[in-house]
Amino acid sequence: MFNEWKLVDFAPGEGLLAGAHTETYDDQQWIPVPVPGDVHRALIAVGRIADPFYDQNEFECAWVEDREWWYRTTFPAPSDSLQPDERLRLVFHGLDTFATVWLNGEQLGQSQNMFREAVFDVTGKLRASNTLAVCFDRPLDHVDSERLEKFNAWGRNPERVLMRKAQYGYGWDWGPRLPTVGIWRPVELRRERRAVLDGAHFHTLKIDLEQDIALVAVRIDVERFATDQSLQASIRLSPVNGDSGEIVEQTITLQPHQLRATVYFQVEHPQIWWTHDLGTPALYNLRLELREGANVIDTLEMQAGIRTISLDQSPDPEERGTRFFRFILNGVPIFARGADWIPADSFVGGLPDARYQKLLAAAHDAHMNMIRVWGGGIYEHDIFYNLCDQLGLLVWQDFMFACAMYPEDDPIFVGEVEAEARYQVARLRNHPCLALWCGNNENQWIHDQIYWDRTDYPVPGTLYYDRILPQIVTELDGQTPYWPGSPYGGSDYASMEDGNRHNWQVWHGLVPRRFGEQPPRVNTPDGVSFAHYAEDTGRFISEFGMHASPVYETLRRNIPADQRYHHSASMDHHNKDDPKNKGDNLMLAVTGLPTTLEDYVDFSMIAQAEGLKFGIEHFRRRKPHCSGTLFWQLNDCWPVLSWSVVDYYGFGKAGYYSVKRAYAPILASFKAVTDEGVELWITNDTLALVSTTVIVRLQAFTGETIWEETYVLNVGANISEAVACWNADRFADRTGYYLAVTSVERVFPDNRHFFCMMKDLARVPVSPSVEIAQVNEHELCVTLTAAAFAYFVHFKVSNESTHLSDNYFDLIPGEKKVVSLRNSESILTSEDVDISWR
Repeated sequence: MFNEWKLVDFAPGEGLLAGAHTETYDDQQWIPVPVPGDVHRALIAVGRIADPFYDQNEFECAWVEDREWWYRTTFPAPSDSLQPDERLRLVFHGLDTFATVWLNGEQLGQSQNMFREAVFDVTGKLRASNTLAVCFDRPLDHVDSERLEKFNAWGRNPERVLMRKAQYGYGWDWGPRLPTVGIWRPVELRRERRAVLDGAHFHTLKIDLEQDIALVAVRIDVERFATDQSLQASIRLSPVNGDSGEIVEQTITLQPHQLRATVYFQVEHPQIWWTHDLGTPALYNLRLELREGANVIDTLEMQAGIRTISLDQSPDPEERGTRFFRFILNGVPIFARGADWIPADSFVGGLPDARYQKLLAAAHDAHMNMIRVWGGGIYEHDIFYNLCDQLGLLVWQDFMFACAMYPEDDPIFVGEVEAEARYQVARLRNHPCLALWCGNNENQWIHDQIYWDRTDYPVPGTLYYDRILPQIVTELDGQTPYWPGSPYGGSDYASMEDGNRHNWQVWHGLVPRRFGEQPPRVNTPDGVSFAHYAEDTGRFISEFGMHASPVYETLRRNIPADQRYHHSASMDHHNKDDPKNKGDNLMLAVTGLPTTLEDYVDFSMIAQAEGLKFGIEHFRRRKPHCSGTLFWQLNDCWPVLSWSVVDYYGFGKAGYYSVKRAYAPILASFKAVTDEGVELWITNDTLALVSTTVIVRLQAFTGETIWEETYVLNVGANISEAVACWNADRFADRTGYYLAVTSVERVFPDNRHFFCMMKDLARVPVSPSVEIAQVNEHELCVTLTAAAFAYFVHFKVSNESTHLSDNYFDLIPGEKKVVSLRNSESILTSEDVDISWR
């Protein structure tokens, strides 16, 4: 219905004076704009702005946020006339942000919150042909400069905190300042009769795996606008996989004036929703019909899952003075293996489903079972949560507050927060992937670091994080746990004894401390070394990580040729963290400093990959005392030097493939102990006993095997334990040797242990032997071998649609490594194989 939209800009206030809201206004010179979408993409399409991601073009787009933007479209009225008991509602699922809506020259109303729908009753207002206009004000016109002074102490673009808008759009330490504007979600005209289903809440009350039954409930909310009579609601629950599972149906009567009812079902032989690593993420179709007499007056359909989720914070009996922070899925304690998610683009309106499919498939394929939606972005599009349901990925959902104080003394702002929370909780609560509602990102923690010696200074946000948000979650959800912030709990908001923790000692140099202590920061190569992860005894680590360059192809597309060197102006512009040489400290400790751009790409990737491997292995060995790692971050919103492991175009960095191995459900890892000995640990996140024969070798980088030992292991379900140890005297050469472990039955990925940092290893680069077989025109099979230890062997790929089964790996002498390259869109030949190593 709303197919062709047009766009133009005015100086603030001039659009209304020019009559842009009226039916007779001439919009022939306006440019086309997609809906859903945003202004920037429309301007790029017609050449008014250059690609904001290339070089330093971001600065050339700054004028966009200083203009007033108008959208217009025309649409017909419904073909048949409205009946007296019907109404029409115009629904904008997302207006970004300060918008006034006009229909046929009449103002319908305003919206000032990007995060909730705007609904206008247009009953009796439509004509045969209608003109719809939306004016988006300049956001800063709604920011009180005097009030803004209160928030300046926190830095990072404080104007953002006075508006309910995606916070990252005003710039972050990984993102550009490109605040979006426009109709970023769909628009629809709803025709409704007599009463509507205002919402439904499906939830699981109990699962009895032994009896093979589940008790579920569906709460129905009805809005009546033209009837007070009895209504009937029919509920049908049927498995998406129709070949198995019971279909349950029930019809209830809502008495005159009744607006809510709850229906209970006992489901025999239920199909249980599990994360993909523990079982099948089984889904059900839930269909509701609202009838008055014989007439169906409304329907509602959604997918649901039978599962229970809770957060265990009981005392940890083996580490006195601490508490668990672990998720319990269907009665089973799990270790959350995952990453933090930021918006998939700087321009989030109208993102194609394929972007989400690729990124979430990458998370799934890397053995992740949880994704955290970070609080400075957006409540994600429906496709995100639907895919997480289908892929068996749990979602930690932040409310959209990040790294700031927010006003609590403005009743309009507070009202918007409450309305936003009600809308989003009702919208997302039925997704079986939803594991946690979290109040904010780092707000309490940062406040305490700034005002560490001010006991008289109240902690900001308590109105939201301790009252409004938990109350709404309890009222509208009641099944999903709530947590006030990330991080939060214990003797510091990033405590190791209680709650969840952000570890930013590595990279940022933030040394652990307690309340009342001045926050120390040590920005030296030793101070930011990933070796400090071994000192972290946190319960759940929901942020940690380090920078790495994207692949060279991404830099080639966005950095001018004369700027392609480390710390050039364009390269530093694509590094939003400060100081710009912060990553040099990490590389100094791990690889040494780069001398070429190719060195920088590889060295930064090596530091990230080895650091994530080291940290994840440490935290997983601590299971169950540590019960989750969500590293920062999975993805990027633009081509940037950042903490991501998958870059903007979808190319996996070395860190992605390192994480994929470290997150395998069954992990073998080596732990250096205090006497310079080494232990071998097996971490089993599955629900089955693991029996395997393990071969451990001490090998020289030149290829010789110094010693070899074989162990027959039986490791219980859902535990982590040491299975072997060796004293220091077993390792005579700590620079020329490494430890390797292999499962004969291939139940876990091969792993290795270096006794020192990569720069200190006594080895020479080894080139692999390569054989290429053409499977078909869209697939290659590449076999690699090496006579000695080959490190950081990787394929250089220039097409993001090319999928590799593995990349950035070691080659052990005598090993045959087979890698498949597939591209369903383009033909692959041997010329597409470009292999490098270090």
